[in-house]
Amino acid sequence: MTTQFVGDIADAGLARAGVARIEWAAREMPVIAQIRERFAKEQPLKGIRVVACLHVTSETANLMLALRDGGADVRLTASNPLSTQDDVAAALAIEYGIPTFAIKGESNETYYQHITEAISDRPQITMDDGADVVAILHKERRELLADIVGGTEETTTGVIRLKALAKSGQLEYPIVAVNEANTKHFFDNRYGTGQSTIDGIIRATNLLLAGKNLVVAGYGWCGKGVAMRARGLGAQVIVTEVDPLRALEAVMDGFRVMPIAEAAPLGDVFVTVTGDVNVIDTASFETMKSGAIMANSGHFDAEINLKALNTMAESRETLKPFVEEYTLADGRKLVVLAEGRLVNLGAAEGHPASVMDMSFANQALSAEYMVNNHQHLEKQVYDVPREIDDEVARLKLAAMGIGIDVLTPEQEHYLNSWELGTH
Repeated sequence: MTTQFVGDIADAGLARAGVARIEWAAREMPVIAQIRERFAKEQPLKGIRVVACLHVTSETANLMLALRDGGADVRLTASNPLSTQDDVAAALAIEYGIPTFAIKGESNETYYQHITEAISDRPQITMDDGADVVAILHKERRELLADIVGGTEETTTGVIRLKALAKSGQLEYPIVAVNEANTKHFFDNRYGTGQSTIDGIIRATNLLLAGKNLVVAGYGWCGKGVAMRARGLGAQVIVTEVDPLRALEAVMDGFRVMPIAEAAPLGDVFVTVTGDVNVIDTASFETMKSGAIMANSGHFDAEINLKALNTMAESRETLKPFVEEYTLADGRKLVVLAEGRLVNLGAAEGHPASVMDMSFANQALSAEYMVNNHQHLEKQVYDVPREIDDEVARLKLAAMGIGIDVLTPEQEHYLNSWELGTH
């Protein structure tokens, strides 16, 4: 093992442990393994400089290896200061030779410095999880935009930012919204976020959720997953929403739905998954019961208004790792997990590898698509092409040993004609 590497990591001595963790995750990632094998043969990304700003986890590492084996010159930086697995970062930098800039618990200053270092290689493809790289390129490093042919975005929050940028006419290169793939949000957002969020809350607190009032703010795919898993553990789930269709869906799914103002005094545990800012704000803090616990699974640490909570608090104490208690002037105590950052990655290990397998398969194939098709694309945000979505689903089913039916020529003809009707 050599200790000569490019990047900034916490501890080079963790590299071997990181390799073991990456190889363990690979067992549950057969789709990315199949793509990696094809990429190694075909080299579709040969010579392409890729900068990825993603959660530095064992699952992400397997994506990076697929891109590297496909010929890409890859650099990886963290998309969240708390989500990095330091042993994985060390393994990528030292054992696999992938420049990696990520340290768990890094300051905001270091976080942005790492992004700056990663993009210094003049990327041609960007992979984002929250659109921070795109934002920095467009705000501060516009001289680098000329080399970029396209990008991908992993999260709901990032897609919202990018669509706003495109709507303003300021987006300078095409981006595929991996988050919009059916094989991403149906499974990653719902089952991955649902399980990993509850996992993070329980790891941080050892709380029994059965019988507790658990408030889920937001009923998108992530919120649906959290609500489903919380109910499975016996929690009494309350949903808050601003979208009438999603609110109606939550009601039809059997959950109580009400404004956050009504839910605030009832909740024992609050989980935000909206992609918006100040979802839990001063008015909620004023009415919450003492001992209420707040956690966030939206991408940025803006959903719980921690600035307002700090202003209201008489004192703040760290009770245990990832658990901070704020004591208010009236004596009530409110608890925030993982500094209001992603609780599933801050206090736990994030999504199970088998779910990320599909998300990262979409990332890899979308990068290949962008290299092959960027010259025909406008500076807009695109959905993942249907053929990629279908291919990921097909590969996943094959890896699971599950077969499905194939239309007969007669059925194909029937579905593509208008003449045939009632017999």
